[in-house]
Amino acid sequence: MTRTAPDPTAFTPQWLALREPADAEARSAALLGPLRARLGHRATAGAPLVVHDLGCGTGAMSRWLVPRLPGPQHWILHDHDPDLARRAAEGMPPSAADGSPVTAVVRGTDVGRLSAAVLADASLVTASALLDILTAEAVDALAAACAAAGCPALLTLSVLGRVDLTPAHPADAEVTDAFNAHQRRSGLLGPDAVPFATDAFARQGMTVRVHASPWRLAAGSPLLGEWLRGWVGAAREQRPDLAGRLDDYLARRLAADAAGELRATVHHADVLALPRNRDTTP
Repeated sequence: MTRTAPDPTAFTPQWLALREPADAEARSAALLGPLRARLGHRATAGAPLVVHDLGCGTGAMSRWLVPRLPGPQHWILHDHDPDLARRAAEGMPPSAADGSPVTAVVRGTDVGRLSAAVLADASLVTASALLDILTAEAVDALAAACAAAGCPALLTLSVLGRVDLTPAHPADAEVTDAFNAHQRRSGLLGPDAVPFATDAFARQGMTVRVHASPWRLAAGSPLLGEWLRGWVGAAREQRPDLAGRLDDYLARRLAADAAGELRATVHHADVLALPRNRDTTP
């Protein structure tokens, strides 16, 4: 869950619902081929795929991925907010791509303290917009746990710290820099998450693939306006000395959006980490 919601620390069901269509469109389909190949022998054998969804929110990742994977699936949903996890379980698709049954349970594991024991039954670990709100220590622990459990990890929609706005504005770079500094506060990885995670999984002997997954937001999209408010709001929190200028900047950007003149590309990336030894899969 990326910190671009109106309140950068609150992942409300309303914000998660607003961003879900853009997330679904942005996630990389190119990584599904290698992932299906890695999981295919489990589906052929009829054993259910056990998928641990970290920071599951209201279940957007499962709604996107369940229909794209064959065979029976059992999802274990992790989130610090039990109400969000309950919503995810209730919204779980009932069947996989081939009609096989899908089940789900909620588990309140602290994502920052994952271990191989927690993932002992895992066929796959997945998360959406999570890496950028973790510390380096938490990502190292995640990579070590996945490697020890012999399970792949599909980690989508991590921010890269780059935004392209059309038309451009002289303050775009300053807002971007302030937002990125806000993302890195309290030791969080923010826009450094993808290169750090790539290295962390590689150091555990896993093969890592990275693919772009940008949001492409058109003028008039409800998400564009809310994203702008959250993006500039985080920059304002980081740089209160710029408050007046940022308020003017936001007003001008929202006016351009209302006039149908603004477009935004918010750059993210998806990471797929695969154990090199197929025999380690549980």
